[in-house]
Parts: sequence; structure tokens; C-alpha cells
Amino acid sequence: MMLSKGNQSIIPTFILLGFSEYPELQIPLFLVFLSTYTVTVVGNLGMIIISKINPKLHTIMYFFLSHLSFVDFCYSTIVTPKLLENLIAEDRTIPFSGCILQFCFACIFSVTETFMLAAMAYDCFVAVCNPLLYTTIMSQKLCVLLVAGSYSWGIVCALTLTYFLLALSYCESSIINNFICDYSVIVSVSCSDPHISQMLCFIIAIFNEGSSLMNILLSYILIFITVMRMPSASGHQKTFSTCASHLTAITIFHGTILFLYCIPNPKTSWLVVKVASVFYTVVIPMLNPLIYSLRNKDVKDTFRKLVVTKLLCHSI
Repeated sequence: MMLSKGNQSIIPTFILLGFSEYPELQIPLFLVFLSTYTVTVVGNLGMIIISKINPKLHTIMYFFLSHLSFVDFCYSTIVTPKLLENLIAEDRTIPFSGCILQFCFACIFSVTETFMLAAMAYDCFVAVCNPLLYTTIMSQKLCVLLVAGSYSWGIVCALTLTYFLLALSYCESSIINNFICDYSVIVSVSCSDPHISQMLCFIIAIFNEGSSLMNILLSYILIFITVMRMPSASGHQKTFSTCASHLTAITIFHGTILFLYCIPNPKTSWLVVKVASVFYTVVIPMLNPLIYSLRNKDVKDTFRKLVVTKLLCHSI
């Protein structure tokens, strides 16, 4: 983790380049990301509050969705404030401990979201394919286990990868050509042989992505088969409408992951990687509450009542 120079131990520091190669865009990007982060915070915390205060939303789907909103809020809060700081500050350094902590917490919530979406796909599958047994299968105990398992596996993955990062040695000062302390960029600036660390990250990423996508694809194949067997067109429409929000969130989330990590292209520029990383770390946490709330009448009604109540309180 540290380098020794004489009798002194040197703690390495990293410089996050971010979008510094475009100085004329620093202020516009700051305003865009600040607006995005504001919508993310309001949207995700709002979704958590709304799902708690509206009895109609005390359902299994919104139990999962409230945790998804919490994960998105935490993930965005880990990444975006540092991104905003680097857009307006001259000093873009981040201490080694800060970089490792950012990666560790970002990894926890990223992996948690991966399996949370898989759990929500299973919930959709049971609701469509076994509606009569839905409450029996999706018991409170199972739902808690699915959520707790998602968080626990996220923590296990993050601590394992962080341990191997700490086992590497680093130069006194290294430049990271990104705005986030991602595993691959931290490993790339180490002075040690990163082969074992890279292989471990690859194995964990393939397992996480493969197992979650397998569960999601299997769930939706069975949902599609069940829907096609329904005699009425209205049944088709209602079912697809129910699953549409979740499918949209899954497509955006996993599509970005596959583009960034699972489809390597040596011709891909750092700018494309940064833009994709922005979409993955900043935009997706903002989109999820919008995707789910815009299609749900109860959520929109509760939000309107909250706004009206707030305005009335201020006017009195």
C-alpha cells in the first residue's frame, strides 16, 4: 500500500483528471451534474418517503423499490460530490484512503443494485406466472432474505477487491484519467504486477453479471410464455405494462455495464469511457425513480398531495 523512502513511509496520492482537458466545459458540466444530482436526491428520497406514507404502496414491489432508491441515492452521493468538486477546484488530488473508500462503497452499492434488480425480476415472474401463490411464495421472510443477500454479497465483493487493491504498491503520485476511482484505473497505476487482482476482478464481474442476467432472462422468458398463453389482449397489455418499468431499468443498467466492462474495445477513447461512466454513475440513479414513478398513478397522486400540503403550509 505504501512506498518506503529512506526511513519514511510515503502515502500515495492520486490525481483525478476528470474532464479537465475541456476547460471551457467545466462550468456548464458543473451545472448539469449539480442539477442531475439534485433530481437524484429528491427523486430517490421522495420515492422512499412516498412508499412509506402511502398504504397503497405497502407492497412487495415497493419494498424492493424503496431499497433500490436507497442504493441509487448512496451510489450517486459517493461519486457525484467529488465530481462536482473537481469541476470547479484547481486541486484535483484525492488521497489514497479517499480513493480506496470511494471504490469500496461504490462497489458495495453497484453489486447490490445488480442483485436487487434480479430479485425484482423474480418478483415479477412470481406475480405473473403464479398469481394465486404470490403471497405465499413472496413471503416477508423471503423478501428480507433477498434484500439482505444483495447487500451482503455487495459487501463481500467490495471487501475482497479492496483487500487485493491494498496488497498492491503504488507510486508516490499517479494520474487517473477518469473522474471516479474505478478498480481498473486504480490497478493500472500500481507499481506491482496486477495480474492476480485483474483476474479476481474479472471472475467476480463475470459471476455477478452472468448470474444476475441469467436470473433476469429466465424470469422474463417464462413471463413472456405465460403472457402469450393468456386468451385476452387486455391481459397481455396489463402484464407488459406492469413489467415495462422494470425492463426499462434493467436494460439501461445492464446495457451500460456490458458496454463498459464486458465488451472491451481497444479503439474506445477515454472520452467515450468517461461519458459511459457518467451515465452509469450519475444518470442511472436519477432515471430509476422517474421510470417507476411516471408509470404509477398512486405515486403521482401521493407526490401531488405532498406538494400541495407543503405549499399550503408555506402560505399559512
